[in-house]
Amino acid sequence: MARLLDRYKNEIIGTLVEEFLIGNPMALPKIEKVVVSMGVGRAAQERKRLEDAVRDITVITGQKPKTARAKKSVSNFNLREGAEIGCLVTLRGERMYEFLDRFINIAMPRIRDFRGVGTKFDKAGNYSVGVADLSIFPEVNLDSLEFQQGLNVTMVIGNSSPPKSRRLLELMGVPFRRQA
Repeated sequence: MARLLDRYKNEIIGTLVEEFLIGNPMALPKIEKVVVSMGVGRAAQERKRLEDAVRDITVITGQKPKTARAKKSVSNFNLREGAEIGCLVTLRGERMYEFLDRFINIAMPRIRDFRGVGTKFDKAGNYSVGVADLSIFPEVNLDSLEFQQGLNVTMVIGNSSPPKSRRLLELMGVPFRRQA
């Protein structure tokens, strides 16, 4: 069992029940899925950038990504409808918890001048964080990185609101920025 999943079941559920006085365990906030996405702006002109992005996201998540296509043509960006412009992976279950554990405990502390992540949640309690450089992930071969590329990690949290989501992620170890 994934370390973070084990911790969620044995420690975090009990803490959330006490703090939010939730009697039904099905009503507890829970991470349903994690979406890791990477937009590759120059992929329409340079096919290699998209191939590199697919390779990197596969190594980071352990799952082959789906390529995203442009929905509309935009002449200012030399973009045609249907052109491949990014890739994304949806992680669920044990693989999701393994990725989150590595992301929170290994990758985030490797960010240069890291002071914590932002505290902004959407209305449903979902949380997104952007990473500017892939080199924070130890799985990525630094010699193979030709372009500096970032990615987005979105955690979809069910049965939640922003305060409940924040508390869940704090208990999981997400280092939020201190508020002044």
